[in-house]
Amino acid sequence: MRDTKESRLLLVLLIAVAFALITVDIRGGEDSPVDGARQAAATVFGPIENGVSAAVDPVGNAVAAIRASGDRHDRLATLETENAALKARLGSDERGRSRLRQFDKMLGLAGAGQYGIKGAQVIAIGAAQGFSWTITIDAGANDGIQRDMTVLNGDGLVGRVTTVGPHTATVLLANDPDFTVGTRMESGDELGFASGQGDRPLRVELLNGKADVKKGDRLVTFGSQADKPFVPGVPVGVVSRVDPSGGDLTRTLYVTPFVGFTKLDVIGVVVQAPGKDPRDTVLPDRTEPKPTPTVTVTVTPSAPAPDGPPQPEQ
Repeated sequence: MRDTKESRLLLVLLIAVAFALITVDIRGGEDSPVDGARQAAATVFGPIENGVSAAVDPVGNAVAAIRASGDRHDRLATLETENAALKARLGSDERGRSRLRQFDKMLGLAGAGQYGIKGAQVIAIGAAQGFSWTITIDAGANDGIQRDMTVLNGDGLVGRVTTVGPHTATVLLANDPDFTVGTRMESGDELGFASGQGDRPLRVELLNGKADVKKGDRLVTFGSQADKPFVPGVPVGVVSRVDPSGGDLTRTLYVTPFVGFTKLDVIGVVVQAPGKDPRDTVLPDRTEPKPTPTVTVTVTPSAPAPDGPPQPEQ
């Protein structure tokens, strides 16, 4: 349409009519005379809008899922590259081969639990910042390590990260008296709290004072809200002693940890929690003791000597 005097006049009239309709609609409220027209328009255009939304939303959701999947894939790829670099750095001598065995065992545990881990080495031990059972590792904030991350090795729970520097971090070990972690019994739902006791077994208080527990039962971490400081399913230890129930509200257990805290070397910091709780699937298969073969020795008695003195030869 050309810009003429008539076209401009028509535009002004249309704008005036639109304002008039808006005014009438507002003043009319629910009894607005244009309500019928609005409902008719909704009837006509509503299915079209829903159809467009139904077509667009899955695409948007798919794009978001692909983006999240891509981020997760990139993160895992980065972790694999970093862990491969650490594995190469461990060396090929006898000590290096021992570290590689530890590293491979740790990767097996992490794979079973679907934990994304950052491998590191212990570079110092000692009473850092007042803690009596701590280690220092050669990974820090620049490697994605944060406070209150779970630390494990190929045997199970090592501890949690307490302080983080650019290139190092301090780990509070699970046997420290200031350490507490929620636990779950294997093949059951009995929950409790394990506390460190230095070089003695962990002390576990089960919430159920009448829980049926025996020596040899095993425990894993229960997990924390938002997976910090503990992810679920990490092996903790084996019950070595059970105190009598005595009708108390809780029941006390003593647990020998899977991890040897005096010989730590290669560890992993969980930088990515599993998508679902692995429960007790990360625990190693139970090894049944092999029966000791029994050897029966049968002694054949010798023939008795004849009575009387020996006879001379003829």
